[in-house]
Amino acid sequence: MRQKIRKGLLLFSFLLFPVTIWYFSPYLIINAAMEHIINGSFIVFCLMFLFSMFFGRAWCGYLCPAGGLQECTMRVNDKPAKQGKRDRIKFIIWIIWMLAVIASFILGKNDLTINPFYMTDHGISISGISNYVIYYGVILLLFLPTIIHGRRAACHYICWMAPFMVIGSTVGRFLHLPQLHIEADREKCVACGMCNKNCSMGLDVKHMVECNSISKCKECIQCGACVDGCPKKALNYKWTWKR
Repeated sequence: MRQKIRKGLLLFSFLLFPVTIWYFSPYLIINAAMEHIINGSFIVFCLMFLFSMFFGRAWCGYLCPAGGLQECTMRVNDKPAKQGKRDRIKFIIWIIWMLAVIASFILGKNDLTINPFYMTDHGISISGISNYVIYYGVILLLFLPTIIHGRRAACHYICWMAPFMVIGSTVGRFLHLPQLHIEADREKCVACGMCNKNCSMGLDVKHMVECNSISKCKECIQCGACVDGCPKKALNYKWTWKR
């Protein structure tokens, strides 16, 4: 039941993407910074960081519109995406982007103002025909990696939002905050591999269970597919950390 609800939320979020896309825009935040405006995407990215300090990357697993699109495309290519060094690409993109935002703010003009609906039409992102060119360009950008490389490849390789949550969840653990995560009972595990088969991110969950490292995996999106798919109930959601 939980996975049906999760996938329903992701689908609903994706269907709302024409309305919300500007609130995740990496470009508008630069454009707004040049005018010293704190726009909607700036606020959303800050909230993602704070949210992840307590919930890890649960946003990616339950509410992200880009995640909804990619989970739909899994019906076309369901193989796990290659990871390792490729996962670092998104951090390189994020660092360059953050430097551009900072530079834009330093070089910008006007007094500092807050406008959550910057460059939207009464809060709606895609309100004109010309904007759909950008919209479908973004859809293609997120669609192609998953079709070519496998499960949530765009999340692994190019997502500009993921680093906010990776950093936020790392800070949360450093501060010893109660944080949603998945823990394994290795005594119950029979190494059947169902966790790997069900993982939305194509992670090697079985290996992480053996190494007792699943709770600190930076690519885990807390979707709980491994928890719900484990026949021995060896995996569970937890809030507090084992001592």
